[in-house]
Amino acid sequence: MGPTASGKSCLAIHLAQQLGGEVINCDSLQMYRHFDLGTAKPTLEERQGILHYLLDILEPDEQFSAGEYMRQAREVVSTVAACGHLPIVVGGTGFYLRALIEGLFAGPPRNTRLRQRLQQRAAVKNKGYLHRLLLRLDAAAAATIHPHDTPKLIRALEVCLEARRPMHELFRQGRQSLEGFRVLKAGLNPPRAELYERINQRTRSLFEQGLVEEVRSILAQGYPPTAPPFRSHGYRQALDYLEGRISLEEALYHAQTKTRQYAKRQITWFRKEPDVQWFAGFGTDTQVQAAVSRFISDHRALVVEAGLPASHGLC
Repeated sequence: MGPTASGKSCLAIHLAQQLGGEVINCDSLQMYRHFDLGTAKPTLEERQGILHYLLDILEPDEQFSAGEYMRQAREVVSTVAACGHLPIVVGGTGFYLRALIEGLFAGPPRNTRLRQRLQQRAAVKNKGYLHRLLLRLDAAAAATIHPHDTPKLIRALEVCLEARRPMHELFRQGRQSLEGFRVLKAGLNPPRAELYERINQRTRSLFEQGLVEEVRSILAQGYPPTAPPFRSHGYRQALDYLEGRISLEEALYHAQTKTRQYAKRQITWFRKEPDVQWFAGFGTDTQVQAAVSRFISDHRALVVEAGLPASHGLC
C-alpha cells in the first residue's frame, strides 16, 4: 500500500519474481478497460510475465462496489494460494483493501434510482446539503465522513433510507473478515517533497504521452463522459479540456494539484491501517525492494515453522 506514484506496482512485480507470487490489483481505476495511461496500469511488458488479476475486468460505464471487489478478490486470493503461490495485493484504493481483509457490514444493496435522486438534490442545493441530511439521520456516521465526500455520503444516506436504521447500528452487527491467511501489510512512505515532484513529472508525462488522445478514443467508442473513471484526476481535466472548459495548460496544472491532494488523502487513510510495516522510499528503490522482500520472507518462515503452507501468507 502507499500513495499514488510511490512505486507500488514495480515493488509488487519484484516481490512476485523473488517470492513466487502473483499480483492481485487493488486499484479501483485499473479495473476498467481502455483507461491505461492515466491509471498507470502496468503494461504487459512491465508485468514481466507475472500473472496479474482484476485488471481490465470492467467496461468504462460499469459500476463496481467495494462489496463486489471483496467477493472477487477473495476468490482470486484463495485460488492463487491453492496453486502454491504467494498472493500479493497491490494498490492505493484503501477502502477496497479494507473490504478484502476486514469485510463489509451487511448493508442493503445499491438503489440506483435513490442514488440519482440524491445526486440531483445535491446538484441544486448548496454545498453541505448531503452532509446536513445525513447528520439528521445518523449523526454518528456523519461525524466519520468528510462533508465533501459525495460518494460516501450518498451510500450512507442510501443505507439509512433503505434499511430504515442508522448506518452505525448496522456496523455494530459485525463483518466477516478474511480467514485462513496471515496478512502482512507493507507500506511505502517516500519523502513528501520527492513524492510530489514525482507526481508532477508523471502527470506531465501522461499528457505528453497522449492522455488527451486516450480520452478522445474512449469517447469515440461510444462511452459517455459520465462514466465512473472520468471522475478521476487526470481524466477529469483532460475531459474538461476536450469539452472546452479549460486550456491544456490549466488541465495539466489542475491534474497535478488534484493528484497531489489525493496522495495526501491516501497517506492519511493508510496511516490509520493497523499493523503496517512502513518503508521509507519508493518501490523502485532496490534497497526498499530488498527490505520488503526480507520482511515477507522472515514472516513466511515463521508461518512454515508453525506448520502452515508458505502460501498462506498474504502480502
